[in-house]
Amino acid sequence: MRATKWLPLFLFLGSVCVAVSGCRPLPQKNTLEELAPVIFWSIDEGTGGKLKISTMVPPLIQEPKKLLTLQVDLLEQGTKGFNLRYDREWKLGQLRILLISESLARKGIGSIINTLMTNPEISQRLFLAVVKGDFDRYVGSQLKEQSQLDYALYRMFKHYERKNQGELTIVNLHQFMKKVYSRYSDPVLPIFQADEADFVYEGSAFFKRDRLVANTDKSKDQMFQLLSNRHVLKLFPIPRYYTTIGQLRSKVRWKLSRDHSELSVTVALRGRIQEYRGARNLYKRSELGALKKEIQSWLEQQTRALLESMQREGVDPLQIGDLTLRPASKPIDREEWLQEWRKMRLNVRIDLNIQPLTKVSGEF
Repeated sequence: MRATKWLPLFLFLGSVCVAVSGCRPLPQKNTLEELAPVIFWSIDEGTGGKLKISTMVPPLIQEPKKLLTLQVDLLEQGTKGFNLRYDREWKLGQLRILLISESLARKGIGSIINTLMTNPEISQRLFLAVVKGDFDRYVGSQLKEQSQLDYALYRMFKHYERKNQGELTIVNLHQFMKKVYSRYSDPVLPIFQADEADFVYEGSAFFKRDRLVANTDKSKDQMFQLLSNRHVLKLFPIPRYYTTIGQLRSKVRWKLSRDHSELSVTVALRGRIQEYRGARNLYKRSELGALKKEIQSWLEQQTRALLESMQREGVDPLQIGDLTLRPASKPIDREEWLQEWRKMRLNVRIDLNIQPLTKVSGEF
């Protein structure tokens, strides 16, 4: 009688175990010395339509470093090929950064991203970035000077992700895919310039779904950071006016007309002059006011130019399309929104409030 009482519970637990074990991947057994954690992959176009994949070995180990490169037809071939050329088995669970060449990104990276998404070993927090120039050449020239180059690169991404003060656009795999399948918003990735001597942040790369179509320069990227969900810049250098504004914060208000023909954006900026090397005497209120007016006008031009470039390319990285959503009304489809977005009139207003280096007099 007692055994009959517990029989349904045993049957239930048994069925759960069978169901779970049916989807479990094949077990993999390795000793510690057989493993090789991977920090980054660099992917570029190869010859004959192949992919050129590079990485640095061994990561996180005090041994001489070297760059390994393969040309493959499929991304998963890279892992298998590296296993045959290196004495430790590759494990992608430690893959932290994927660097994609600009030329490859302009052709579309959907298949690469989907392959990464379906691999259970790869973290959704994998950092993604676009690279202009020859990244492999940069790594090769820096190996002797920076033995932990791969780890330093990862720490840089991690540092700016944590600070989130607008210095760099930082995007991981999950965030990118969320934007790819969004109704209106388009993905954004950081873009770097690499040469033999340096690896420098250039700005933000705008994607239409999975294909790179445009990118900002450094000055427009600063405005993009203030318009996006960060709304803060630790430092905003403006060489044109010999000025650096510090701790600049923004409050952005968007307003879309009911017929979707006009978009108004008002950006309230508040910060403090951190450095000034121009000819104006900022101890005088009139001189400070004139500088503020010039910077405010220039910021309006930069903001308008940034939005107009998005219109030309038919991308919406700022999710402006969400303004079309209204209660009890059917959402418009993506293509209809992009057609309206391309033809939309823009009204841009900047309200700049900057504090001087020191107290100013009331003399005009």
